[in-house]
Amino acid sequence: MFDIKENLKKVPDKPGVYIYKDRFGQVIYVGKAISLKNRMRQYFRSASGQEPKVQALVSNIDEFEYIITDSEMEALILENNLIKKYMPKYNVLLRDDKTFPYIKITLNETYPRIIKTRRVLRDGCRYFGPYTDAGAVNRIIDLLNQVYPLKKCSAQRFPPGFRPCLNYHIGRCVGICTGEFDADRYSRMIGEASDFLQGRSKRILAHLEECMATEAEKLNFERAAEYRDMIGAVNAIGETQKVVLSSESDIDAVLTTRLTGERPEGPDAEAASEETAHGIIFFVRRGKLSGRENYQMQSAGEANAEITGAFIKQYYSELVFVPKEILVEEELPDRELLEEWLSGLRGSAVRLIVPKRGEKKALLDMARKNVVEMAKSLDARARNQKDKTDAITDALTSLVWSGEEQAEPVRRIEAYDISNTGGADSVGVMVVFEDGRPKRKDYRRFRIKTVEGPNDYGSLQEVIYRRFMRGLAGDPGFADMPHLLLIDGGENQVSVVRQVLSALGLEIPVAGMVKDDRHRTRGLVYNGELALREHPVLYKYIGTVQEEVHRFAVGYHRDLRMKTVSRSKLDEIPGIGEKRRNALLSHFGSMEKIMAATVEELAAVPGMNKRAAEKIKTFENLEIK
Repeated sequence: MFDIKENLKKVPDKPGVYIYKDRFGQVIYVGKAISLKNRMRQYFRSASGQEPKVQALVSNIDEFEYIITDSEMEALILENNLIKKYMPKYNVLLRDDKTFPYIKITLNETYPRIIKTRRVLRDGCRYFGPYTDAGAVNRIIDLLNQVYPLKKCSAQRFPPGFRPCLNYHIGRCVGICTGEFDADRYSRMIGEASDFLQGRSKRILAHLEECMATEAEKLNFERAAEYRDMIGAVNAIGETQKVVLSSESDIDAVLTTRLTGERPEGPDAEAASEETAHGIIFFVRRGKLSGRENYQMQSAGEANAEITGAFIKQYYSELVFVPKEILVEEELPDRELLEEWLSGLRGSAVRLIVPKRGEKKALLDMARKNVVEMAKSLDARARNQKDKTDAITDALTSLVWSGEEQAEPVRRIEAYDISNTGGADSVGVMVVFEDGRPKRKDYRRFRIKTVEGPNDYGSLQEVIYRRFMRGLAGDPGFADMPHLLLIDGGENQVSVVRQVLSALGLEIPVAGMVKDDRHRTRGLVYNGELALREHPVLYKYIGTVQEEVHRFAVGYHRDLRMKTVSRSKLDEIPGIGEKRRNALLSHFGSMEKIMAATVEELAAVPGMNKRAAEKIKTFENLEIK
């Protein structure tokens, strides 16, 4: 069991984000703190005086995790990312990242400008941020415009007789509109400004400090105070935001650590190593740090690079998704061979990168700090997970085999659910849990082909038939047979599934997961109904499985329905062919976002132009019923 009091003692006095989970392992609250130690302890003090909401939250906390950051600013942004990912029950403020300002260099213009924006577009420009101090962003843009007299206006063409604006006359603009300025020199200024925004700010800081000292010596304290404010802005904006990268990349950061622990007890004790290894992976999705996972590994004293290579091979062989870039701390043996193998899994090039500088190096450094902190509790967490897995396996085995001796352990579970809207776009899904944990590589989706209308029983029978026929035919994607089937439903659903299995000559136990009137897990139908609240281990596990299969089914049905509606509507627009349709859907992700986009945003999509964008905005039938 996770001991909250003992684990609170290990929480560091550092800034970061804390994640509270309930007994089902679901994230129920995400918060940030400048001191994780002090903030997290406040929740578990005497309940007297606590707000009702906090009391309810604390009563549902079963375990927690935390991720340390280098500043409260980073913690705030990471908190926002995780809230949007998990949608926790007790978080009420779900901030949109569009509220954070960015600094933008308009590289899509002949003479770029430096401006503030709250929208990040794929328009060829360069973005820095996001930042939480909007005032500092304004001051740093003013500072750069003072040091580098760049163009301020949005004008792109300057016909004969064009009159320069006030900025030119007061020396705040080089006067591109006059046609007398060197374009190469302008490019150098933009390059120097970009370098500054990437963190290379020593020279400009030295210059500002010298100017401040000079003005102070002249007793010109008002001007000296302005330079002081500029220095403060430089320092504030110079903080690298490691939780958000400048590109919308999908990246994994893989680290390993070795811990010396006690020898395990039991028959495997002699063969076990005294050293325990852990593989820790941090996920960056669309440029944002979105979470982490850790796995225990057996080690016989190999070097870290060998452990990392072995972890990568085992971890990604079980996944459907492989990112384009994987960050590691040192060069790996057989790196080129690993990259070739990973590229084959992904279907496009994958790179194993050892970053030496920049934001990816900063991200890896932050991950290493977290691993060092996690080392205090990794082994304890691994033992806790093993205890949970053993308890789940024992409980299910006892249920299925009624305590028979030498019964086969129930390790692999397959759960099924059906989703449709009035019988339209009906789909079925299969999720797999092995040793108590989801095995996402084996998840499967089925589009119902032979059943018309809202017939969940018939749809369920089709899914079961197709799954096991492919398994019996030798399809490697369906070769592993389950020890138990879990069906979202009661006795009727269980009965129709048993009919299909019987017709195929298969003897696999089938149980139904039933819910109460409040749509919460109530019981398990297997030779009668087992009230799960009397069995805490099964109650938590079955609840997790039921929520996961429901989430997967609803998500697939929603995506299929949106895909059908979106494509049919876009295909009706003159001038929008397959390439443009796919480009729009890939860029915006949904029909709602396409409808909400401006003409300029639509035209900026590769393959689009202003004329095609205007046709989309003026098309009368472009709406989702």
